[in-house]
Amino acid sequence: MDIKLAIVNSKSFGKYTNAIEELEKICKVSIMEIHKDVEGTTLAETLEGFHFIIATSYPRYDRLFFKNNKSVVSILIHGISTDNIDLKAATEEGVVVVKVPGPVEREAVAELTIGLMIDALRHVTMASNKVREGKWSERGRYVGSEITSKVVGIVGVGNIGSRVAEILIKGFKAKVLAYDPYIPAEKIKRMGLQPVTFDELLQKSDIITIHCALTEETYHMFNENSFKKLKDGVIIINTARGAIIDTNALIKALEGKKVSAVGLDVIEGEPIEASHPLLRFDNVIITPHIGAYTLEALRGMDRTIVDSVKSLLKKEIPENIVNKEVISNPRLRLKSL
Repeated sequence: MDIKLAIVNSKSFGKYTNAIEELEKICKVSIMEIHKDVEGTTLAETLEGFHFIIATSYPRYDRLFFKNNKSVVSILIHGISTDNIDLKAATEEGVVVVKVPGPVEREAVAELTIGLMIDALRHVTMASNKVREGKWSERGRYVGSEITSKVVGIVGVGNIGSRVAEILIKGFKAKVLAYDPYIPAEKIKRMGLQPVTFDELLQKSDIITIHCALTEETYHMFNENSFKKLKDGVIIINTARGAIIDTNALIKALEGKKVSAVGLDVIEGEPIEASHPLLRFDNVIITPHIGAYTLEALRGMDRTIVDSVKSLLKKEIPENIVNKEVISNPRLRLKSL
């Protein structure tokens, strides 16, 4: 049986390692580009015949995909988020879902978060652009603020949020508030953070940085109602998932000066075009989802994927399986290899 593997929409897998060469020794590897809006039956037909799929944050692998594609044995996410995978459907159809362990990306995403925060506070990108325009003399327009003097609110203090908090407290001596309904208040206090409600975080923070997963509860968590509760001139950073912020509501908050600057590594509907309405604001910094784009993180991510494929080919369950319930499913597709 020829084992077929598809690398779907990844611009980084194998670019800085020999991961593809390793996989080609044990699989027939295809590199594919699939539009972000392709899903369901169409996506199932497109990927029929492949046993392994190395996936990124798009397209969405929904219930119709798993119902209509009968060849896929495992989806291996080249990242730590599973929000574009219908895990329940995958489990019911006997498909193993694997992701990269959180610590692999932790430092990279946390450092980019701090970088975006400093850029927004100190107007780094805007000032640099003025130099390129020959307007050095306008430097007086770019007087910023220091993190040390600010109250920073973190939404989600799990894997990445906790590292961001550590950097802010130990590196900048900032006052840090934390909202995370899944972590006990006492544990949050032991991190050196002040546990607060979501409304309290909105009302008290000078800077808000988002590090929660995208779920039904967090979809458009930052909406028009949320923005009304913010301090005037707040800075918002998002390196989690774009759809946590309602883009239209954010645009209104920028137009009304409620939000003074934004640093986004993720954005609703990504990837976006140069015509996107947020790009008309000088005080909006957008990077193209490069949170995990460090050599260290990418090498760790590639290693996880290759090791997981090798385990699956031995009909072993990888350490980083997401849907452990699938193991007891009598329809487990892994048995067919």
